[in-house]
Amino acid sequence: METAAAVPTFTGSIRVRLRAPARRRNLELALLLVAIGIGIGALVLAELGALGRVDAGVLGLVVGFSVLVLGMHVAMRIVAPEADPFLVPIATALNLLGIAEITRLDIAEGLVGWDAFGVRQVAWSSIAVVSATAVLLLVRNHRVLQRYRYVAGFAAIALLVLPFLPIIGREVNGAYAWIGLGVATFQPGEIAKIALAVFFAGYLVTARDSLSIVGRKVLGITFPRLRDLGPIVFFWALSMAVIVLQRDLGSGLLYFGLFVVMIYVATGRPGWVVLGVVLFAGGAFVASQTFQYVGARFYGWLNTFDPALYDQGRGSYQLAQGLFGLADGGLVGTGLGRGNPDITPLAESDFIIAALGEELGLIGLFAILVLYLVFVSRGFHIGFAGQDDFGRLLGVGLSFVVALQVFIVVGGVTRVIPLTGLTTPFLAAGGSSLVANWIIVALLARLSDSVRAQPRLVIE
Repeated sequence: METAAAVPTFTGSIRVRLRAPARRRNLELALLLVAIGIGIGALVLAELGALGRVDAGVLGLVVGFSVLVLGMHVAMRIVAPEADPFLVPIATALNLLGIAEITRLDIAEGLVGWDAFGVRQVAWSSIAVVSATAVLLLVRNHRVLQRYRYVAGFAAIALLVLPFLPIIGREVNGAYAWIGLGVATFQPGEIAKIALAVFFAGYLVTARDSLSIVGRKVLGITFPRLRDLGPIVFFWALSMAVIVLQRDLGSGLLYFGLFVVMIYVATGRPGWVVLGVVLFAGGAFVASQTFQYVGARFYGWLNTFDPALYDQGRGSYQLAQGLFGLADGGLVGTGLGRGNPDITPLAESDFIIAALGEELGLIGLFAILVLYLVFVSRGFHIGFAGQDDFGRLLGVGLSFVVALQVFIVVGGVTRVIPLTGLTTPFLAAGGSSLVANWIIVALLARLSDSVRAQPRLVIE
């Protein structure tokens, strides 16, 4: 006679435990207040050191910018409550430190009103924060961007072509990378780097298996079929061609690095990194022998302190003056407003790292680099913790863009690599760079909110 087996029963309960997003936003608010306090304090010290008094006009503009940042924080409480709490405070601290140093340089050069780079920097910073807030409000799900990967790719190419148009195109410091917007100029290539990151991430997700498995092996590296790699190489090569014509090698290096890193993350093949380094080194050598302006930069880099080159007032003069400023700053710096960073040409943009290093010293410069390190590490963490492949690739790509740009700028100023003309993210004067980097902050915040917004099941 058969007996029915006992069926185990579950008498507990299953609850869905939601994380408490208020803690993250409260932490962000506390860090934001600290960042704003540091930025306003730096501005006050810079003006006191250079003028002996505080200019209420610039201070009022900075307070208005701080209100906009707090408005972005309120928007994140509503539409991105689980977003990473460190991104916005770090970007705010760097942005305000840049405004303080740029204002100090304006004082030394006697610039006031709209002619002052500091005033324009506050205006562009406000536009950038409003743009980042709009991105947070409009992009509620980052996966939507994957549908428009080809649109993003063609948009990137269109943005890179804009400076060649006869009416709006502008040449700035020998580079054809700008367009005129009335009284201001804008570098569309800064926005193009975001569009390219979206395209690379979207395409690599769909073609990752083909790129990783199918192909022909040459010298130990499996090369994918041309039909699989064709679209991404097309957009990359077209971008590089435009960059060469624009004489903007810094952006070319940035896009090339983005291409190599994203394809490596997608396929997991270190051979792509090796191949990328070899191709870049070979391309740099050929360019230095072929293009006069590239060869001049290499020569100035290798012979920085050659009196014949330095005394020209061009050549290596800018780089040498930046190095002298860093040496004068020493360990603790001369103090905000107490140094002579205005001696270095373009100290408010290309060489703001040298200006800050002179007045804040090695300790202050190290603190700034730590802020960048934390920002990038949070971005990588967001990328690798993503719930979907597109989000992972996009998070890593956007974070790497910031990391590589900081390396290129700091490496050029400290003579580790040749100068390229890129701007330091968030710090340097430049409206297009500010808008692009604040949009990166918004996209990383959206990605981090998607990562942490998943509920946890708890069995009791």
